[in-house]
Amino acid sequence: MRYRSFCFLFCLSYQSVGISGQLLKPFVLASESREDVSTVVEKVKIALSKGDFEIVGEYAPYAGAHVVVATNDYLRRVAESEANAIFLAGQRISITESGDGTVQVAYTNPRYFSAAYRVKADIEPVNSALESTLGRVETFGARGLSSGKLSRYHYSFGMEYFDDFLVLAEYDSFQRAVDVVVNSLKEGIGDSNYVYGIDLPGSQLAVFGVGIGSGMGSDSTVMDVVDFQAMKQTAHLPYEVVVQGGRVMALAPRFRIAVDFPDLRMTGDHGFSKLMAAPDAIHKTLTLVAGKQWENPVWKSSLIGGGG
Repeated sequence: MRYRSFCFLFCLSYQSVGISGQLLKPFVLASESREDVSTVVEKVKIALSKGDFEIVGEYAPYAGAHVVVATNDYLRRVAESEANAIFLAGQRISITESGDGTVQVAYTNPRYFSAAYRVKADIEPVNSALESTLGRVETFGARGLSSGKLSRYHYSFGMEYFDDFLVLAEYDSFQRAVDVVVNSLKEGIGDSNYVYGIDLPGSQLAVFGVGIGSGMGSDSTVMDVVDFQAMKQTAHLPYEVVVQGGRVMALAPRFRIAVDFPDLRMTGDHGFSKLMAAPDAIHKTLTLVAGKQWENPVWKSSLIGGGG
């Protein structure tokens, strides 16, 4: 079976850092503040709007943490021309209380994730726009991976790659698939939360942000294990569900979590072995969101026109 346990106890090594080329890290620290979270959230939203970003959703997954999701015309155009880029369409910005009393503003690094999602388009306009809008102190979240390593990233032997998508459901039309996902999220099926939606009907593409409120795959359960460093990686959330044509898909959780936290060990107090039940639990919630009952996983679909 392709759906193996999250923890291969005989394989304790983790992905090594590339030794050539620029090393990329998954998150960018934009700023730090002594103001409260709600004040910083409002300032971030104002800055994004002034920076020609459209705020498509926001989410407070647990106390002291807030995620704002934004897009712009360039991100939409890239996704319309290159299907893999649909995973970049919603840029995630986090506002999080840290242990020392400061509030950190951070966002997903477009350079890192364009490499991880095998996007060929020039992502520098997005990188520059986020830097000029929100700021840039440093990148963080890993020792660093080269773009080549990221394009073929998986955590270790037997783990999924980017294109090992979960096929959650199939419908007879794009609109039917979108309607099912939207209705499920608005009803909170599986204790899910509707965070955002970006619809590109001309390309038969849409992406939705899904928060998970309870269970072994809940956002708080996962982040309690993996997000323990001083620099907070709250912008890992939320998970994406993609609709292409009539097909509803998601990234494999063992890829989606690991690519954001590539330096974590398999074992230990903050190792991936603490999350052995999380991939199934996340998969189950996303399946319910897609309008289907939980059954055996279906693997290895490709986005049509994807980046290879």
